[in-house]
Amino acid sequence: MTSNNLLNFLGKICKYTYKYKDDTHPNFKYLYFFFYQKLLLNNFFIPWPVHFTSYVTCWKKVKFGEKCSPGSSPCQYIQASNGIIMGNNVLLAPGVHLISASHDFSNYNKDTKSPPIKIGSNVWIGSYSVILPGINIGDNVIIGAGSIVTKDIPPNSIAVGNPCKVIKHKTSYKKDKQQNKDL
Repeated sequence: MTSNNLLNFLGKICKYTYKYKDDTHPNFKYLYFFFYQKLLLNNFFIPWPVHFTSYVTCWKKVKFGEKCSPGSSPCQYIQASNGIIMGNNVLLAPGVHLISASHDFSNYNKDTKSPPIKIGSNVWIGSYSVILPGINIGDNVIIGAGSIVTKDIPPNSIAVGNPCKVIKHKTSYKKDKQQNKDL
């Protein structure tokens, strides 16, 4: 058995330890997640793959669809005190921050109440973008790298900047041949 086959086999075994699986990851990557999460106990209780440099709080309030695994890219911060809801096929690039609550101005130890962050299907959020509490991002949206999303973003759009603004409307999302095979 070659080393690639062995890594693939071990990764496949590790993949079955997760309740939620993102099938966009190759099998050998699950070996990597398993080592840090299950053996070194980094993000141990989270039932989906999370990168060892990412931090997820209130993970029970994170809901997501298929082909989505929040926290699996490096340096992501996902704070779900007020909840985060994601559709299918959501790509979060490295360094993305999803912040569902802010601090109370009169007591910094308390979170403010706000609606959950809602992210539609077929959304790509670029590196080091920040999504603030109560934001709704529609389906088929691209958020440019380094953007700070302070207002809702409508479907079928490309938005960038600080504060994030829609700069262009885009066509519908097209599934590639591999995705069509899987469905």
